[in-house]
Amino acid sequence: MSLAMTASDGWTVARRNIFRMMRNPEVAIWSSIQPVMFIVLFVYVFGSIPTPADIPYEKYVMAGIFVQTVMFNSMLTGVGLAEDIQKGIIDRFRALPMARSAVLIGRTTSDIVNGLAQLVVMVLVGLAVGWRVESSILEAGAGLALVLLVAYTFSWISAAMGLSVGSVEAANSAGFVWLFPLTFVSNTFVPAASLPAGWQQFAEWNPMSAFVGAVRLLFGNTELRYEPDVWPLQNPFLASFLWIALLLAIFVPLSVRQYKKAASH
Repeated sequence: MSLAMTASDGWTVARRNIFRMMRNPEVAIWSSIQPVMFIVLFVYVFGSIPTPADIPYEKYVMAGIFVQTVMFNSMLTGVGLAEDIQKGIIDRFRALPMARSAVLIGRTTSDIVNGLAQLVVMVLVGLAVGWRVESSILEAGAGLALVLLVAYTFSWISAAMGLSVGSVEAANSAGFVWLFPLTFVSNTFVPAASLPAGWQQFAEWNPMSAFVGAVRLLFGNTELRYEPDVWPLQNPFLASFLWIALLLAIFVPLSVRQYKKAASH
């Protein structure tokens, strides 16, 4: 099947999922409450956490909350696919003359729409608590685009997991197992240099730290001279794109293979 036909089939599935979300707005509403809670909690409760060069904490933490939120939102991809398997929808797709990968492309693409809605909410709440972008409009737009690219990448990881487990509950629980270490053992909420030995090295090479560091720089909320002298944090843009390329190279074909197995049962 040609690339154009695969893209067309993928967009058809994406529209189906978007219309489904519009008929069930509670999911988007509740998933948007979580980042609001994180912003308020960390800015007003943990706002006294030391930051490099005494950067105001609301400036330091916002990039981390942006990336963390879309990564947690990526779990919806795996949960949705696990639900489709349980309900037999995957079997219906299998009977149609369409590309196998179109279901995955449509699911990961449609979930970006929910991530975009969350970004709008986070920007508005962040501005309300005192966060400001201190770079150009183009750089700020590039920061938001990078956040969405991270969301898309982790949707493929979630898809592979959702197609590998046996139930919606397992897909939901499995996501937290690997997301929590990535999120909290990083520079998301505290500087990596403040962590104990061992954990600090993990945080410095954690892909989450590179993503957050790149977004912070694009928002103008930090400078490279304030970051630890390790390659990923001194080269966050290159590190971010290398991590994204590596993760997509692993999990896109893995997700397609897992989908073929699920559809053949």
